[in-house]
Amino acid sequence: MKNKRFYIETYGCQMNFADSEIVNSILLEEGMKPVGDAESADVIFINTCSIRENAETKVWNRLREFRSLKNSRDNLTVGVLGCMAERIRDQIIEQEQLVDMVVGPDAYRDIPRLLQEVDDGRKAVNVLLSLEETYADITPVRTSGNGVTAFISIMRGCDNMCSFCVVPFTRGRERSRPMESILNELRQLSDQGYREVTLLGQNVNSYKTENADFTTLMDHASRIDPEMRLRFSSPHPKDFPEDLLHLINERPNLCNYIHIPAQSGNDDVLERMKRPYTRQEYFDLIDKMREIIPGLALSTDIITGFCGETEEEHNDTLSLMARVQYDLAYMFSYSERERTLAHRKFEDDVPEKIKKRRLTEIINQQMEIQEELNRKEIGREHLVLVEGTSKRSDDQLCGRTDTNKMVVFDREDYQKGDYVVVQIHDCTSATLKGKALRKSSTREYYGDTVLSH
Repeated sequence: MKNKRFYIETYGCQMNFADSEIVNSILLEEGMKPVGDAESADVIFINTCSIRENAETKVWNRLREFRSLKNSRDNLTVGVLGCMAERIRDQIIEQEQLVDMVVGPDAYRDIPRLLQEVDDGRKAVNVLLSLEETYADITPVRTSGNGVTAFISIMRGCDNMCSFCVVPFTRGRERSRPMESILNELRQLSDQGYREVTLLGQNVNSYKTENADFTTLMDHASRIDPEMRLRFSSPHPKDFPEDLLHLINERPNLCNYIHIPAQSGNDDVLERMKRPYTRQEYFDLIDKMREIIPGLALSTDIITGFCGETEEEHNDTLSLMARVQYDLAYMFSYSERERTLAHRKFEDDVPEKIKKRRLTEIINQQMEIQEELNRKEIGREHLVLVEGTSKRSDDQLCGRTDTNKMVVFDREDYQKGDYVVVQIHDCTSATLKGKALRKSSTREYYGDTVLSH
């Protein structure tokens, strides 16, 4: 196994990318070497997502490409990691014979043994879910990314059981990492020069250990490095802590940006989705957020065409989005997932044509809202963390504001990882365009707030 070359291709959410970094660490500890493309690898892993049908389709297509590569090369091992593993293990190993090994999200420590099984001529599978595994003692190895922003997984699994969601079945029950292991990882990232970290969980406000809840964690995390910005994703509207809002308003390095999934704007749909809040309760939470945190930016998740959704219920979602005025939204049409409550109890009865039309209406309205909100930024100044060069031109840099808006500006003498004050002069619905004024820091820009005990 030593000196074997491995390649990991990751699909889906930020949590999957964080998991791939854990697998990197495990394989490097075994003496294996990472490579940047599948063609150069002895072992190919594809880290999968089961949340939406489109993600699964991409994975199936890629696996068939890897099978062709495998047929042309001796001793190439192909494995599937993550959320699709348990759901499709029999199909991808026995029926389609696409892979040699299948590893669930709680079995990554077992990968070296499973690889040995494959070397011995056997198919290898471990998709057992755990009630304890958090990988708290494994330091993720980031072999890709920009070296400026990073993700830390603070908990695993989910207990919410939303009727449309397969996560509790693919990632298991909720469990939280010890707070000190998270803080140690933050310290390491600070020492390595990272300037922004997003804390990840299926429902971060459910984070709980013997001596800490999520607000306590964020309090301690914000004190580690005042020049390191912190974000989190995703909280649940049902139990968002008000004390966290006050903490965000108080600490300059806790970003004025919250992703708060609504999923639907209609009470009956929310009930079918097993989302334990009403439209009005959601509005009340948004109003409280904006009252406590001036200038707060919001994003959301929206599912259209859920089981039984009527035209009136669809219009309620449009009106909710118009009322809240999100700065960003992740919008999808419903795709049925096996094993979920919706799959067992409801009929996926909204025709695909209507789903697509409703999704188009939601997207078009959201793009209009985003462009209008971005136009209001013209003339304003923002502290932008430079993440790298713009996709369109090496002569320009791009980075994000505290409110998570992407900004593009001329490179001049600024570098990746710099904080730059930028004045906005133009925009699209997705991007702000500006002129760099000066290099700065969070303490200089927001005022030197004491973050020590």
